[in-house]
Amino acid sequence: MTPRRPIIAALAVVALASPLSAQAVDDPAKAAELRARGLEAGYNLDYGEAANLFRAAIAADPDDPAAYRLAAATTWIRALFEQGAITVADYLGQARASTARRAVSRDLDASFHESIRRAFELSEARLARAPSDADAHYQVGAAYSCMASYTATIDGRLAGSFGAARRAYREHGRVLELDPRRQDAGLVVGLYNYTVASLSAPVRLLAHLAGFGGDRARAVAQVETAARYASDAQPNALFTLILIYNREDRPDAALRVIDQLRERFPRNRLLWLEASDTALRAGRPLDARRYVERGLDMLAGDPRPRAFGEDARWRFTHGTALAALGDPAAETELRAALQLSQRMWLSGRIHQELAKVADRGGHRDLALTEARVAERLCRQDHDDEGADQARRSIARLSRAK
Repeated sequence: MTPRRPIIAALAVVALASPLSAQAVDDPAKAAELRARGLEAGYNLDYGEAANLFRAAIAADPDDPAAYRLAAATTWIRALFEQGAITVADYLGQARASTARRAVSRDLDASFHESIRRAFELSEARLARAPSDADAHYQVGAAYSCMASYTATIDGRLAGSFGAARRAYREHGRVLELDPRRQDAGLVVGLYNYTVASLSAPVRLLAHLAGFGGDRARAVAQVETAARYASDAQPNALFTLILIYNREDRPDAALRVIDQLRERFPRNRLLWLEASDTALRAGRPLDARRYVERGLDMLAGDPRPRAFGEDARWRFTHGTALAALGDPAAETELRAALQLSQRMWLSGRIHQELAKVADRGGHRDLALTEARVAERLCRQDHDDEGADQARRSIARLSRAK
C-alpha cells in the first residue's frame, strides 16, 4: 500500500473560498473573527455560508495570507467531497492512487489555484520581511502543506507533492524552534513524521535523507498535542487523529475524538457515519447501528448537497451493522447499497458483506461467488485490505466445501 496519500489527505478543513471583495478594509481583528466563523460553518458542511465568511475575511484584511490559504484548503476539501472521499474508509488500508477519479470542476480548480497563489505571495513576502518571525514561517508552511495535499489527492501526483510537503515540514519545524509554544505547527511536523514511519525501510531511508523524521510514537504525540492546542488548526488535528487512531488499531480512542467533534460541529452529519464505521472496527455493532441510524435521520431531513456516492455509503454501513447483529434486513440494505454504489472498491466491500450473510445462512456456494466478486473488484480498485479479506474468505469457504 502507499500510505502517503491517505496521510497527506488527513489535513482538512471544510469550506469554500470566494474572490476578494472590492471593498477591502484593514481590520485584522474582524478578519480573524470572520475566519473563525467560516471554519465553524465549513466544518458543519455549510459551504455557502462559509464561502461568504471567507470572502468577508479577505476583504477585512487583504494582506493576511491566512484567509487565502484557508480558502484554498477549503476548496480542496470541497473537491474531495464532490469526489466522494468523505470518511477514513477512503484512506485506511487502501492505495488507490491510480484509480480513475471524478474530474474536479474547472471553476473549483481555478478557485483553489488562485487562492493558493495569493497565499504563497503574501506569506513569502512576510517571511522575507521578518525571517525570524514564527508566524511568518507558519503561514508559508501551511500554504505549502495545502498545495501538497491538493497535488497528491486531487491531481493524483504523489511524487509531485513531495517538494511542497518537504517545504511545509521544514517551515513548521522552524516554527517550533523559534516558538515552542506554537504547538499548532506540530500537526504538520507530526503528520509527516508519522507518514515516514509508516513507509517501507528503503523509502523511509530516502525520506530521512530528504530531511523528514520518522519516530512513530513521537509523531502521534505531536499530533495529539496539536489537537489540545487552541488554534485554527485544532479541528484539523482532531480529524487527523481519527485517521491515525484507526490506523493504529485504536478505534475506541478514535470514537472519543469523534464525540468531541460531533459536539463541536453538530450539523456535520458525516461524523455519525464515521462513528458507525469506527464502532464496527471496534467490534461494537449495537453502537454502530445506533450511530448510523441517527445519521440517517439527519440525512433524511438535510436539504444540503450530498457527497458523490454518499447514499451508498450510508446504506452499506447500515447493512454491515445489521449483518453483524444477525438482523435479516441486512441483505436488503446491502443490495440497496450495491445498486447505489459508484465506487468499485465500495462495491467490492458490499459483496464481501453479502458473502458473510450468505455463509451465515448456510449458502456456501453463493457466499463463495460473492467473495470472488469482492476480491476482483477490490483488487482492480487497489483496495489491498478489502482484497485480502476477500481472499481469506475464499480460502476458508473453499476448504469447507
